[in-house]
Amino acid sequence: MNDLPDTIYVRAFEDRMDLLRAVIVGPSGTPYQDGLFFFDLQLPLSYPAAPPQVYYHSFGLRLNPNLYASGTVCLSLLNTFGGDGTEVWSPATSTLLQVLVSIQGLVLNNQPYYNEAGYEDLVGTPEGRRNALPYNEKAYLLTLRAMLHLLRRQPQGFEEFIKDHFRHRGRFVLRACEAYLQGCIVGTLTSDASPIEENSERPCSAGLRLALTNVVPSLMEAIREVGAE
Repeated sequence: MNDLPDTIYVRAFEDRMDLLRAVIVGPSGTPYQDGLFFFDLQLPLSYPAAPPQVYYHSFGLRLNPNLYASGTVCLSLLNTFGGDGTEVWSPATSTLLQVLVSIQGLVLNNQPYYNEAGYEDLVGTPEGRRNALPYNEKAYLLTLRAMLHLLRRQPQGFEEFIKDHFRHRGRFVLRACEAYLQGCIVGTLTSDASPIEENSERPCSAGLRLALTNVVPSLMEAIREVGAE
């Protein structure tokens, strides 16, 4: 009630206190910027001795190493991935708030490539830098596809929230597309879709530019249909 970030929204079910639905707004400066990511949480009978069970609404898309198309959320805090100490669920100290903030900060980050198991050792290496950029581009395109899905079919309980989000943020979603078409590196924009970096080492790929020219018209139309200017 007091500490939830203003980019994470949670709704509970009055007749099922063990069920919650959460939506996390993709952070600025990442390939997930302005995307909406939906999660259903169920508290098992043994909670808080055991962590909540979390299901991710993927719409069949795998846009992050920790978020499976099947809906599985791979996170140490949920005991679905290896970890030690404070990384794993503790009945005495772990909370639902910690789960949601961890997904936003640790999963939906600016370099998701390194979340792949064993790839953290590639941070700062030529191989890592060579592979992280195309991974970001793919994650960004899949995020745009997820936006299109949400604009056309809103999850129950968040219909107006989604429409309102894109009424206010739609222009920045499209501005980000334009920035990447102009050569900005994916995941390097401020909240108003301005470049964080003045000059990039390499522009976005030809494949990304082609994909954006195909998806932007549909995205623009879908955003317009919910009442955005």
